[in-house]
Formats: sequence, structure tokens, C-alpha cells
Amino acid sequence: MRARYAGAVLGGILLGSAFWAGTARAWDLQRSVEQSAEIIRRFKSLPEGGIPEAVFQDSKGLALLTVIKAGFLVSARGGRGLVVAKTGKGWSGPSAIATGGLGFGLQIGAEVTEFVLVLNTPEAVQAFARGGNVTLGADISAAAGPVGRTAEGAVTPFAAVYTYSRSQGLFGGLSLEGTVIAEAPETNREYYGREVNPEDILAGKIRPPEKEKILAEALERPYRKSGSKEKSAETGEAPDGNSGTPPTGE
Repeated sequence: MRARYAGAVLGGILLGSAFWAGTARAWDLQRSVEQSAEIIRRFKSLPEGGIPEAVFQDSKGLALLTVIKAGFLVSARGGRGLVVAKTGKGWSGPSAIATGGLGFGLQIGAEVTEFVLVLNTPEAVQAFARGGNVTLGADISAAAGPVGRTAEGAVTPFAAVYTYSRSQGLFGGLSLEGTVIAEAPETNREYYGREVNPEDILAGKIRPPEKEKILAEALERPYRKSGSKEKSAETGEAPDGNSGTPPTGE
């Protein structure tokens, strides 16, 4: 039994190392751009359980991550994504980020979770802009964000970062305190075609490629209001459950 547990721990450490090494290597940031655009559309389409519109509008920036968690007894997680910030002219281009780590407890199989970190203060944006690693709860305060209409009246944020997640179709606020998020300079270099730094990207000094427009459009897209006939990004159906196809008149 002891040997089996030790093997599981060693396996988890090796898996965690592999996850972290994978996130440290350069990847195609455009894939994260497209994933992030879809994540934002989903969170905006569910005002009752997603990010409140007031929280989104008052934000100074966003960090988005798609994280895979897998293992047995000892679990490993790794994720990739991006961070964007508001500028005087709209939203900045994306700066690549990654995360990874180990956990203990019952974890069998794999799970994919989408995270949105709402950056509520200029200091939160600066933590990502200066490069290197950002530890939530240490470098900047972080807390599970408010959800639904009950949070619409909130004015002063109680943490520099609000965290939200979606896993297996469920939305909500989730604490990520202790999570380490690192910049991914190699990925930024490949995406922008030259040496760039997060500070210039998030200040809007670096113009993103034209293909990034899909993310900018999702960020600027209005929230879907209650009773809207806009099709759901999740199901392709109108809110009343119909496909949204007009009657044929038969």
C-alpha cells in the first residue's frame, strides 16, 4: 500500500513537471485568443450565473485560462491563456500566460475548467504587466467573484482580482488563492513576430495581429439582456428553447 501511494505521488510529480514544461513552451496564442473569445461570449450570455455586467464594465482587465487537471490521488494541472487590459482606446492586445501545479485528494481522470480572472484595480493589471510570476493571494488579493443580479449594485470591489470558473457546464465564482500564473514570453514573441514585453502589450503600445479581432469583438459585445431573442452561444437556441428559425407559414 505504501509503495502504491509512493508511486502515485511520484507519478503525480512527474505529471506535474510535464504539465508545467508543456505550458512553458511556446504555443499558438491564436488558439487561446479563439478560446478566450468563446469563454467571454458564454459568460456574458448567462447574466444569472455568469459575471455581473457591472463587474465586467468596472474591470481594468481580464485574465483567461483553460486548465486541464488530471491524475490519481496526486493530481497535476496545467493551463494556458492570456491577459488583456483596458486602455484609453478600448482593449489591449493579448499577452500570453500559463499556470501549473500539483494537488492532493481524490482525482481520477481528467477535467477541463475555464477560468476568468477579473482585474479590478490598476495594481492587478500591473502585476501581470511587469512580467515574471504572479501568485494570487500573495502578490495581489483574490477572491471568488460575485455572481448574478444580486451583485449588480456592488460598487467597491473587495479584492483586486475576482475569479470565475466554468466546468462541465456549471458557472460560478471560485477561489484560486495560491495559484501561480507565469508570463509566456516565447509565445508572445511568436505571436507578435518580434520581442515584446507584457507592459507594452497591456498599455496598448503593441498593435495585435488582425486575426485577434475575434477577441476584441467578444470583449466589446453587449451583454444579452433578459428576454433577448439572441441565440445562446452554448446551444444555438433562443432563450425560449426554440431554434430561433422563423415559422414557415404552413
